[in-house]
Amino acid sequence: MDIKLNEAQIEISRQARRFCEKETPMEAYVRVMFEDERGYTEEVWNKTVEMGWLGMCIPEDFDGLGMELMDLCVVQEELGRAVVPGPFFSTVMLFGETLISAGNDEQKKDLLPKIITGELLGTLALYEIDSGADLGYIQMEAKTKDDGYVLNGSKAFVLDAHLVDLMIVPARTKPGDNPSSGITLFLVDPKTDGLTIESLPTMDGTRKLATVNFSNVKVTSVLGQIDQGWGPLQKALQRASVGLCAESLGGAQKAMEIAIEYAKERIQFDQPIASYQSIKHYCSQMYLEVESARSVLYWAAWAQDHADDEEAELAASTAKSYISEVYRNAAATAIQILGGTGFAWEHDIHLYIKRSKSNEIMLGDPAWHRERIMTILGA
Repeated sequence: MDIKLNEAQIEISRQARRFCEKETPMEAYVRVMFEDERGYTEEVWNKTVEMGWLGMCIPEDFDGLGMELMDLCVVQEELGRAVVPGPFFSTVMLFGETLISAGNDEQKKDLLPKIITGELLGTLALYEIDSGADLGYIQMEAKTKDDGYVLNGSKAFVLDAHLVDLMIVPARTKPGDNPSSGITLFLVDPKTDGLTIESLPTMDGTRKLATVNFSNVKVTSVLGQIDQGWGPLQKALQRASVGLCAESLGGAQKAMEIAIEYAKERIQFDQPIASYQSIKHYCSQMYLEVESARSVLYWAAWAQDHADDEEAELAASTAKSYISEVYRNAAATAIQILGGTGFAWEHDIHLYIKRSKSNEIMLGDPAWHRERIMTILGA
């Protein structure tokens, strides 16, 4: 495994950086979308589609580019660095990866090309009210009726539910607590009778979340095999968590840069505050953690495409538990260095601390992933 980017990946990173600087500037776009109900514009979304990023990890057999997760993580790192809002993560990582992992060829041929062209927006309705950070807690029942199933209950914290054309909804077709059996994935149209969406107020306005309520919602479209949905879903969640780590790394890198730049420019007692030992230690610790996080991310991204199942699972949870905390620490330390300036709405650092907390909890918090690591190690 090479822990540095190759020439093609470096160029992808440069293109993504230029795109974010031009199309999603902080003041003119990110802050506006923070307050906007939809959270993105069609103009920027169409330009994102033109970049080809939506099809990077989709197999060539379904009109994608057939690239590796590492290549996509390069893009996601830049999107995280710029705190870009919009349905990219929900459509590409949550919906798209689950579709690739669980869907049959007919479903993939129908839906994956529509993701690539930007025609189809999707998400994953996973969490339930009592699930906490446990990704495997799925108790919503799918009861058979006529030629399909009926769903009742609620899914919580569903990303971009108000925007999407399709949702993947995991539910129980057999009773039990073990997610390895009895879980079925359903493709659900948000406009189906009995389904309602309630937008949730969030700290991070760049992430739009909702509660999705099901009241006798009839569904007939099963993604993959009945009762066998957890295995493919778990694989997709691993890959999505690594993509989320790439976003977190980009955010941590930017938070560190903001802090160091400020420390060099802020004069206190006739010298830059960067000259003081405590500030030096803050900045050097951020650098150590960010560079360590980069190595962990590259291992995790590589492992999803090249390692065996156990190493891929271990690497994903290691990355999610560690990089989540690196991002949170970097953003919090940056605010510490900036002092009162960091608490002002006019300064961008507050967007990073909010995104860091959102990313930390999403797809399992560090404590849950540490438990998972020990399970994998046989403890």
